[in-house]
Amino acid sequence: MQISDKGLALIKDFEGFSDVAYLCPAGVWTIGYGHTNGVQEGDTMSEEVAEQLLKDELSQKYEPQVQKLTEGLELTQGQFDALVSFVYNVGAHSLAHSTLLKKLKEGKTEEAAAEFLRWNKARGEVQAGLVRRREAERELFLS
Repeated sequence: MQISDKGLALIKDFEGFSDVAYLCPAGVWTIGYGHTNGVQEGDTMSEEVAEQLLKDELSQKYEPQVQKLTEGLELTQGQFDALVSFVYNVGAHSLAHSTLLKKLKEGKTEEAAAEFLRWNKARGEVQAGLVRRREAERELFLS
């Protein structure tokens, strides 16, 4: 399974595009659509490069991570897209050890969906952007 255009659009919308490296709320240098690997202060990037980098990272890293963690489950496209967005934002380790994944594996879809809303903090503080992102991921998960 691959992320759909709807899932890609959700990630792009919430990550936002920046052509110049910046420190995100978690204190990590970020550029493009949420790219962090090797980013340093002063880096620049075009939107075209950023979109291709995002697509490559999703297909080569984040989609396989979600596929591995959900092996044996029959996910809907919305569930897969929401989980890829979630993992892109918080990492596969977080999903692997989450109640969200536990509930999903137990077949408790509604309870799993509700777990997205708990992941709304950076550096211990609730972030309005994360509140909105988790609600959007939850809605996509249930679609």
